[in-house]
Amino acid sequence: MSREQAISHAEAYFDGGGFFADLARRVAIPTESQNPERKAELERYLAGEIGPSFERLGFKFKVYPNPKPPYGPFLVAERIEDPSLVTVFTYGHGDVIRGQDASWRAGLNPWKLTREGDRLYGRGTADNKGQHSINLGAIAAALATRGRLGFNVKVLYETGEETGSPGLREFCAENKSLLKADVLIASDGPRLSPKRPTIFLGTRGAFNMDLVVDLRAGGHHSGNWGGLIANPGIILAQALATITGPKGDIRVPEWRPNTLTASVREALAGLEIDGGVGAPEIDPDWGEPGLTPAERVFGWSSFEVLAFTCGNPDKPVNAIPPRASCHCQLRYVVGIDPAEIIPALQRHLDQAGFPMVKVTPARDGFFAATRLEPAHPWVKWTKASLEKTSQQPTAVLPNLGGSLPNDVFSDVLGLPTVWIPHSYASCSQHAPDEHLLAPVARDALRLMAGVMWDLGELKGPPGS
Repeated sequence: MSREQAISHAEAYFDGGGFFADLARRVAIPTESQNPERKAELERYLAGEIGPSFERLGFKFKVYPNPKPPYGPFLVAERIEDPSLVTVFTYGHGDVIRGQDASWRAGLNPWKLTREGDRLYGRGTADNKGQHSINLGAIAAALATRGRLGFNVKVLYETGEETGSPGLREFCAENKSLLKADVLIASDGPRLSPKRPTIFLGTRGAFNMDLVVDLRAGGHHSGNWGGLIANPGIILAQALATITGPKGDIRVPEWRPNTLTASVREALAGLEIDGGVGAPEIDPDWGEPGLTPAERVFGWSSFEVLAFTCGNPDKPVNAIPPRASCHCQLRYVVGIDPAEIIPALQRHLDQAGFPMVKVTPARDGFFAATRLEPAHPWVKWTKASLEKTSQQPTAVLPNLGGSLPNDVFSDVLGLPTVWIPHSYASCSQHAPDEHLLAPVARDALRLMAGVMWDLGELKGPPGS
């Protein structure tokens, strides 16, 4: 048996319809973690679908309650062939955002996997059911070929990632011994471009916040009071204009990172962002001047206004509204202190003459920034494995532009973290018509089968 046979086994799993059948079952379970009525579906996904899938591969599994009720449960599965072997920790999330059933185009249903050309449509196909199904299929390919893995695996699946991973940090802190491993190798997020294998080593942090100007108890007729009383919408718009320049470059000093190091610049050098068909055109002069697009999204912070409300946008009336608010987000990299994000902004606004704008953190918007050094031995090892299979250069991103609970794995469990994404940026993740590209899924199965085979050849962690 050989590495090539393991890869061929993975190809046959896709070409013969096995992957489609497995993913169709998983997509059909409506695991909406944002919908309290779906709590039973979260449990069914772990106990009735994922657990038995691992059990058929010789794993033991157990479903654990969330230490923060009433949030969804966790699954831990493991296959320990020999305690002296390398132990790989992998992660996935079985929950998805709301299906938004009525908004999918004709012929598509979020809970039915549908193939049209190169696209596999269904909620969770890209985030994250398709991605962890690929990794599960690759483990099966390596096992079927070699008869054993040649390394140990510990698996953690959660069912609350789309609601901020409540209870994940506490669960991992309480179960450090159970989850002890040498490295995290998992999959989420998009590739740099659909055809290019990609590794990312951490994530940008995400901090959501609300900015509010609340001036008085009620609205007042604009004919009688216009020019006499302050308009909160104008005040808030002017305040927002001090946070960035006209092209989005950040003007809050504490939000500007100092960690665009030589190693990060080297890793990002020459990388071109390609979101695939349907991706928006990159604005070349948006964001921090002097940075490449890759440096702006993977090495720098960005501030976004996600929603702005003043008065009644659907039914405006001729009255000066009493209140204006906006929901904003800072995506930030390692080097920014999350505890200082809100105080720094409030100081900035006060000094700019806008003390009436009050900043508060949003309840559901915090992920910490993480980053593994690109020169880490596990990064070099994974890159070499992917390139052996793909025969093309692998893109290595110091961190993803988006956010994941990676800090739980890097900080609480103390793991080097290597992520191998299987999606692409224009997958409509979190939107109607979410899809996974079939050619990317097939390619990812090949790559991950090679990774699983190569892990079985290790005599110890790389660099040890």
